Amino acid sequence: MISTIPMSAAGEQLSDAEVVRRVVEGDNALFEILMRRYNQTVYRAVRAILKSDEEVEDVMQQSYLNAYAHLGQFAGLAKFSTWLIRIAVNEAIARLRKQHNQSWAWSGGDEMAASLVETKIPNPEQHAVATQMREVVEAELSALPATYRTVLVLRDVEGLSTAEAAECLSVSEDVIKTRLSRARGVLREALARRAGVTLESIYSFGNSRCDRVVDLVMQQIITGSERR
Repeated sequence: MISTIPMSAAGEQLSDAEVVRRVVEGDNALFEILMRRYNQTVYRAVRAILKSDEEVEDVMQQSYLNAYAHLGQFAGLAKFSTWLIRIAVNEAIARLRKQHNQSWAWSGGDEMAASLVETKIPNPEQHAVATQMREVVEAELSALPATYRTVLVLRDVEGLSTAEAAECLSVSEDVIKTRLSRARGVLREALARRAGVTLESIYSFGNSRCDRVVDLVMQQIITGSERR
């Protein structure tokens, strides 16, 4: 495994566009800046679609490699984070479709999905043990259809605008608004009962996992560069 290159103070000040430009020009090591800058966001977007952490990390690695391979195509018309999330979401959806034998539809089925939403009432042990509260909230989110869960994470956890979320998911802004309203409605009462637990605390992507994904991606990037 390659060693992790810490971002310098200067690197942290570089804009996404400047980092992209320099990576495209051959400074491959700077791609790590983009990964570390958006690891948490990408993780949450993918985790909202897939429930296995092992699969999530696989999809993250492939998404970063896809982004690196097509970095020259990033035109700067949208924010880099939006472009990257869209790549990750598409990769996660492709993985989900494989699991469902190509039958799973992302863009439609809101009414059917709504019928699958279940509000889970926490048991007494969950009420009594404060340290388990975040897991309870994540369980509530897991009960949502992926179409709703992903919109909720992008809008309320990552703070994307309606337009940005719509662009990431390739749906209309009206669809985003509808799904967000329904998702919030299901979770509102449950979250109100759980004082002190916020959406921002969920799906945390810890330092060791962040390092692992970054190292694996950078190893493949460097290996690929050496072969050329």
